[in-house]
Amino acid sequence: MSPARLPLTRALVGVLAAGTGRPCGLTVLPRVLDGKPAAYPYLILDSLRGQFTGPAFADWQADAAWTYQATSVGERADQVQWLGDRVRATLFDRTSSSWCTALPVAGMRVIDRELTYDADGESVDGSQGSIVTYVQRFTITVTPTA
Repeated sequence: MSPARLPLTRALVGVLAAGTGRPCGLTVLPRVLDGKPAAYPYLILDSLRGQFTGPAFADWQADAAWTYQATSVGERADQVQWLGDRVRATLFDRTSSSWCTALPVAGMRVIDRELTYDADGESVDGSQGSIVTYVQRFTITVTPTA
């Protein structure tokens, strides 16, 4: 049995918002307390493909590796580069023995984190002016806990 993905996704939204100090929406523009769209810069987290490894014959639980995309959105390149730096620091900075930022998820343990894509975007002209994005993709591998 592989672990459920939704608890990890929700944990990532919370960890990214807390670690960057900026709002993070799950597949949508984040909203602030009064329901208005968040001010720039902000993050949008999207779930991408997943991979599963079969358990050993004596073990009924399987590991799962899920890929996510964090899109930093802003009005200026410096905003999204700064936010991209904060995403990297939040998810991938390590001490000699562990990650600096815990990613606690009930029923599973994070066993690996891998940044798979990290690139600046281009300005896109829109009705509200120019928008700049910075895209990062990463894979989180988890194993179920007892």
